[in-house]
Amino acid sequence: MIKLNNISKFYKPDVWAVNKVSLDIDPGEFVSIVGQSGTGKSTLAKLLFAEERPTEGTIEIGGWDITDIKQHEVPYLRRQIGFIFQDFKLLPKKNIYENISFAMQTSGMDDSQIKKVLPQILKIVGLQHKAERYPNQLSGGEQQRAAIARSLVHQPKLLIADEPTGNLDSINSREIIDLLLRINHLNTTVILVTHNRDIVNSLNKRVVTMEGGRIISDQKRGRYIL
Repeated sequence: MIKLNNISKFYKPDVWAVNKVSLDIDPGEFVSIVGQSGTGKSTLAKLLFAEERPTEGTIEIGGWDITDIKQHEVPYLRRQIGFIFQDFKLLPKKNIYENISFAMQTSGMDDSQIKKVLPQILKIVGLQHKAERYPNQLSGGEQQRAAIARSLVHQPKLLIADEPTGNLDSINSREIIDLLLRINHLNTTVILVTHNRDIVNSLNKRVVTMEGGRIISDQKRGRYIL
């Protein structure tokens, strides 16, 4: 699914945010990328999403070399990858149904497809009864579930969650992680970027630990070791 070969990302004047990282992730894996703030884990996620370009090395996703991806190709890549942000990024003047349908419209789906698929997505994230509510009428956990629903509109094979529980309490955090696990069980590869020790230790999944822009540990069934 993912092959990173000697990837580095340099920011002027003197910061190597990611430094010679090589990593293979198989289809259907659930991988936590952990580390303290400033260790390069979010930069790595942005490289996978083509929000940033590597300074050195190569990146392949699903056999597609995206190292020097052209700007006009980025939307096609992002139709294959779901990305979940810490701060939700929902449109405040649209209700949840409209937020998700807007993402589907921009990807070229017609109204009949939207009416068929959108209720199924809302059911997966447990928001089928709150579709007409606006973001400010939802709890933080519900807003994040809406953001996850939006990331699923393309039925992505890869889902990247960058600190998805960073703004949530422990109960809502657990609900979001359980939802990511259910999505993973549907054969979606999930990459969880987090510094939440308790969540990582409860998963019993693969853990990749970063420090100083490098991978210092890669455990098949690991724990948060920092």
